[in-house]
Amino acid sequence: MAVPVSLTKSYSIYAGAVDAMVQWWYGHNAVGFLLTAGFLGMMYYFVPKQAGRPVYSYRLSVVHFWALVSLYIWAGPHHLHYTALPDWTQSLGMVMSVILFVPSWGGMINGIMTLSGAWHKLRTDPVLRFLVVSLSFYGMSTFEGPMMAIKSVNALSHYTDWTVGHVHSGALGWVAMISIGAIYHLIPALFGHANMYSVKLVNTHFWLHTVGVVLYIVAMWISGVMQGLMWRAVNSDGTLMYSFVQSLEASYPFYIMRFLGGVFIVVGMLVMAYNVYRTVTAKSGSLATDANTQMA
Repeated sequence: MAVPVSLTKSYSIYAGAVDAMVQWWYGHNAVGFLLTAGFLGMMYYFVPKQAGRPVYSYRLSVVHFWALVSLYIWAGPHHLHYTALPDWTQSLGMVMSVILFVPSWGGMINGIMTLSGAWHKLRTDPVLRFLVVSLSFYGMSTFEGPMMAIKSVNALSHYTDWTVGHVHSGALGWVAMISIGAIYHLIPALFGHANMYSVKLVNTHFWLHTVGVVLYIVAMWISGVMQGLMWRAVNSDGTLMYSFVQSLEASYPFYIMRFLGGVFIVVGMLVMAYNVYRTVTAKSGSLATDANTQMA
């Protein structure tokens, strides 16, 4: 809620800490309901379809959904530790975030266990690999999030690149990879083909994207922990041991590593765009039915 001043400018009707809390109520629910719930719906549809197996536990999927809906709305205050927000609100956000770990991992396990009896397909099906590895990133980021919500951990991680790494393990690892897998599943079906134009290019994209995401988030983890340690280091007289600029200079190698990871990801997406274009423009039914006989 805001008071407009002009066509492009407005002021929030809330002040200070209340404004921050309203912001993060919506901010974290954007993660919970835009970048989690809808993509979990995609996971529960496309993983069974691609694996040719039923969902491991339908009941667990329903519990997963309602637990996320019930718990996610309380998690926002964990972004505001050590601020002017009331301490009880910070603690509530921390506790609910830690509890949120349970349904999140229940959903991850549900998705991975759906492959029971179909694990061998991972050797030859890179589309299924995208979907399953996305679940691994979902599990990793939903473990990392509750851990970073704990006040003692947050004291080190807050405002550092560790937070950037966490966000991108979810955005590039979970959200992007489940979306890519869903697109690779849908495109051939929509345009009357048995497979993509080149399964080899799908496999190439998988490795480019996976390596890129790992480079990206590992660089941010190392940089973030280093920044947190440098910012809290003090001399014997109580003065700061390092300036902010020194911490930024120390982060340069990891920013280069992050850039290389991003290049891998972008190249992979260009490979995907080419593969999708060739699939869409191919004559209906003309692509090979046996993925192992396809030409790159």
